[in-house]
Amino acid sequence: MTATESSIAIARTAAKAAADKIAQDIVAMDVSERLALADVFLIASAPSERQVNAIVDGIEEELAKQDLRPVRREGRSGGRWVLLDYADVVIHVQHEEDRVFYALERLWKDCPVVDLQLGDDASAKAGAIADTE
Repeated sequence: MTATESSIAIARTAAKAAADKIAQDIVAMDVSERLALADVFLIASAPSERQVNAIVDGIEEELAKQDLRPVRREGRSGGRWVLLDYADVVIHVQHEEDRVFYALERLWKDCPVVDLQLGDDASAKAGAIADTE
């Protein structure tokens, strides 16, 4: 079984919203073969708690336009690692230090990467911001 087209579309919308808020290292993995509870994990990071929360706000606003609301939200008050559960898509927005420490990509390294179709502009934009800090 592979991720559904609707799950991939949700992940792409969320990834675009995250990129618009200058999220770093945005990656999505098709976890449908390994987990029954989700099709896609989307992971993004930011260098500060404030930016983590801004990215989360951007994702929620964009998905709300499609009438999608998270089934569950965890970690919002701390701003270090926020999890948004949209049933088939689980979104992790982490402080860059927590992302390195927990290394979710390493845990799911055997899962296929989902093409988010962000283009080079989003990556370059995030990299340019990181270089100036």
